[in-house]
Amino acid sequence: MPSTLISTRAGWIEDPEVVFDAVQTALTESIGTPPKARHIRLVQFPPDHFTSAEGEGERYTNIEITLFSGRTNELKQALFAAVKRNLGALGVPEKDVKIILIESPKENWS
Repeated sequence: MPSTLISTRAGWIEDPEVVFDAVQTALTESIGTPPKARHIRLVQFPPDHFTSAEGEGERYTNIEITLFSGRTNELKQALFAAVKRNLGALGVPEKDVKIILIESPKENWS
């Protein structure tokens, strides 16, 4: 099951569970992760400890998803779109969401 790290500035997330649900729902809908297979961490940095590029907003969010390799480009694109859509519903503009997939063969997991 994927392991996900969400990093953002502190101060805008009132209920972390809502963010977890948004990301988990995207994983379930796009790549078939079971709904209860939640391995998500949220790190909120003090604003002066988290920088992003000029023009990116205060809700800029970096998401790293570590998962088994082998998914098609179509599934990956569906995952990206679902995460951005779900975070958009929480007020995070699409341009302020960066998603990085870290793929690893199954034999490298324990």
